[in-house]
Amino acid sequence: MPAQFKTTLRVRHYECDAYGHVNHANYLRYMEQAAFDASAAVGYDEARYRQMGTLWLIRETDIEYLRSLVYGDAVEITTWVGDFRRVRSRRFYEFRHVDSGELIAKAATDWVYLDRTNGRPVSVPDEMIAAFAPDGIEAEPRDKFPAAPPPPPGLYTMNRMVEWRDIDGAGHVNNATYLNYMEECGIRAARHFGWDVEKMRAQGFGVVARRHRIEYRQQAVLGEDLSISTFLSDVRRMSATRHYIITRATDGAVIAQAQTLWVFVNVQTGSLMRVNPEFITAFQTHIAES
Repeated sequence: MPAQFKTTLRVRHYECDAYGHVNHANYLRYMEQAAFDASAAVGYDEARYRQMGTLWLIRETDIEYLRSLVYGDAVEITTWVGDFRRVRSRRFYEFRHVDSGELIAKAATDWVYLDRTNGRPVSVPDEMIAAFAPDGIEAEPRDKFPAAPPPPPGLYTMNRMVEWRDIDGAGHVNNATYLNYMEECGIRAARHFGWDVEKMRAQGFGVVARRHRIEYRQQAVLGEDLSISTFLSDVRRMSATRHYIITRATDGAVIAQAQTLWVFVNVQTGSLMRVNPEFITAFQTHIAES
C-alpha cells in the first residue's frame, strides 16, 4: 500500500480568474507542490535529489474538474503513488472541500525519472520505491494518450515567445504554464470566429474546462518561439472537445499536445446549459470531422 500524503491550503485571491474561480492551471500548481511535499515527507526532498543528480519531470497530466473553488475556500489535497515502472511513476490526487468534504477534482500525473545533467531517463532506485510504497505496489494498465482527428481548414494558430516568468527551477516552461498558453489560444480562437468573452457573457453563458489531458513531449526554454494551434471536435449543445498542439516554431518539433473537454455553463448559476445554434454555426470551419 503506497503512503498517502495530505495537505490543506486556502485559496488566495490572485489564484482566481475572471469568473471568480480558481484558474484551472493553478490546480496543476497545487498538484506539483503536493507531489514535492509528499516526496520530502518520505525522505526525498529537493536537496537529496540534487545530491543524487536526478529529478522528476511530468510526462502526462490528466485532471477532471467536478466543482469550482473560490477565494477563501480551504481544500485538502490527498496524493499517493499509483505505480512504479523502470523510469516512470504515476501519481494520483484528490481535491476535497474541507468544510463539506465534497470531491472537487481528481487527477493523475505520469512522472519520468531523469539524470539532471544530461536529461536522460534513469532507473528508479529500489530504496526509493520502498520509501514511497513500503508494502509494495502493482502497476495498473494505462490508457494511451488519445489520438486527435486531422485538423480542419479553420485551424487557429498563435505564436508565443517563452518568457522568463514561464520558466521554473528546472530551467524550462513549467507544466502548468502550458495550460495558460492553451487558455489564451482558445480565447483568441473564439474571438477570431466572432465570439469573444464579452459576447458570451452578454448571452448569459461561459465556457469552463471539465477535463484536461496533456502530454509533454519536449522541454521549451527561455526565448524559444512556440506555435500554439487549436481546433474543435465533437461539438454538442452543452460541450465540445478542444485540441491543442504546441510546436517549436523554428523546427516544428512537437513540445506538447492536449485535449480539453469544455462545457457551457450559465454564468449566474454555474449549471450546464445549451448554447444556441448560432454559436455552433460560427465555428463550422474550426470543427474537425469525427
